[in-house]
Amino acid sequence: MKKFQALGLSETTLEALERKGFEEPTEVQALTIPLVIKNEKDIIAQAQTGTGKTAAFGLPLIEKLEPGRKKPQVIILAPTRELVVQVCEEMNSFKTGRATSIAAIYGGQSMGLQLKKLKQGVSIVVGTPGRVIDHIKRGSLALDELRFFVLDEADEMLNMGFADDIETILSHTNSSKRVLLFSATMPARIKKIAEEYMGEYDHVTTSRKVTEHLTDQIYFEVNQRDKFEALCRIIDMEPLFFGIVFCRTKVGVDEVANRLNERGYSAAGLHGDMSQGHRENILRAFKKKRLTILVATDVASRGIDVHNITHVINFAIPQDPESYVHRIGRTGRAGQRGTAITFITPSEFRKLGFIKRITKSDIEKRDLPAVDDIIQAKRAHIEGAVQKFLSEDQDNTEQYEDWARQMLQENEPEKVLAGVLQYAFQAQLNEDKYEEIVAPRQKRGRPVEDLERSGKTRLFIARGKVGGYSKPDIVSFITETSGVPSPRIDDVTLFDKFCFVTVSFDDAETILRAFQKIARGKRSLVTRAKSGKPRRGKPPFKKYGGKKRFRS
Repeated sequence: MKKFQALGLSETTLEALERKGFEEPTEVQALTIPLVIKNEKDIIAQAQTGTGKTAAFGLPLIEKLEPGRKKPQVIILAPTRELVVQVCEEMNSFKTGRATSIAAIYGGQSMGLQLKKLKQGVSIVVGTPGRVIDHIKRGSLALDELRFFVLDEADEMLNMGFADDIETILSHTNSSKRVLLFSATMPARIKKIAEEYMGEYDHVTTSRKVTEHLTDQIYFEVNQRDKFEALCRIIDMEPLFFGIVFCRTKVGVDEVANRLNERGYSAAGLHGDMSQGHRENILRAFKKKRLTILVATDVASRGIDVHNITHVINFAIPQDPESYVHRIGRTGRAGQRGTAITFITPSEFRKLGFIKRITKSDIEKRDLPAVDDIIQAKRAHIEGAVQKFLSEDQDNTEQYEDWARQMLQENEPEKVLAGVLQYAFQAQLNEDKYEEIVAPRQKRGRPVEDLERSGKTRLFIARGKVGGYSKPDIVSFITETSGVPSPRIDDVTLFDKFCFVTVSFDDAETILRAFQKIARGKRSLVTRAKSGKPRRGKPPFKKYGGKKRFRS
């Protein structure tokens, strides 16, 4: 905790950090925390998702709160309800021992509950721009006594079309507040907001990238009950599996670790209920590869610095993009390739899409290996190991050579070798130990074979590159017109005069209704994509002309 202490944080906060498993500050935390605590300037922090931004502003803000004030002292704007919940939970975990009230306000949550909490008085408000404006208009949220105004994922909010909403909210705040702006990039619109609404500011930039290019990112769709079987298949496909399996709960860690050991793997669990000594022993064994599989929670995994980890398995999908980036960062280090695998159930596609968009990760869908493929892979591993053994100079083999000659004199050579292989490897090559994995099904009872058949559908939009549109333009267009959040708009494929997007069935209905409404009886700009592959540059119906009709 000495490095955190040097940043100016109090003992109470240091105790909270130690309980959470923090060991030393990230780059953005080290740069930002002292500026928030000691200076009076505004701050622009340019940092990627997964670099610890929430703690960078959350820790010092809690320290700067003044007791006894009923009106909000801090407002934090985030682009999606998922991020709002994530930030709120993290902030609550930092306030240990303090009478600090934090309210999360976002669409989809009960307005009555939000009104009640705001009326009681809160110190910190974390919200989405739309719902914050709703409360400002109702008169239930006053921002005239703010001490801090925080924009989290500012560039993402602009991509989602929230620029005007941000400026509207800023216009209802007092001029004496400090503004803290966190963004991965610095587009022109953010610079404009800085010029208009920020005073003198410090600009800090971190060097860390979102994800390592040496990490292959994959996901498998699997039913909850089949996750353990899927895990075993992935482990068995690899000749030298050395990895971390992440679970959401301590109970989950114990269950998975115990089942792996029962199955014959070398595994151990790691979570917060273990003594420090026990944890250190497990980590020491893992580093020395006496254990090849470590099953852990996010908190317990903090500070793990083990080289040559081949795989990170998200047995449970991470709760937020920050956790995803932290987890997969355990592999793909020091020039070594690594693989990050995430198991998702059909109901978790929206969360996966959200993680992909915020982290800007290319997470590829794969099919789980079949039992025949695993057996073939194991046989190839065994043959390779035997060939390597035979190619090396071996000492003290005389007794085995005499024994081999005797057996070969009494039996056919093929049968001798077959018997030895069966005796040595029949347990490893036994197909019966693998259980059937049932393909996930939608509520309608149809099997899911790919993303488009997992409750998703494809939409056609009569706008493309020729009109000057980029992928963010298309996403903003749909978001502004329909209200469907950008994390739920996936796989934008842009052509010259049209494009396609993938959304859930429910969101598709919302988007289609919104565009039919503004079409006023004419052909809508958005329709369901027809089956089959359109020819490049040829939309499935008459092209649309004209200029952009929406803000970029």
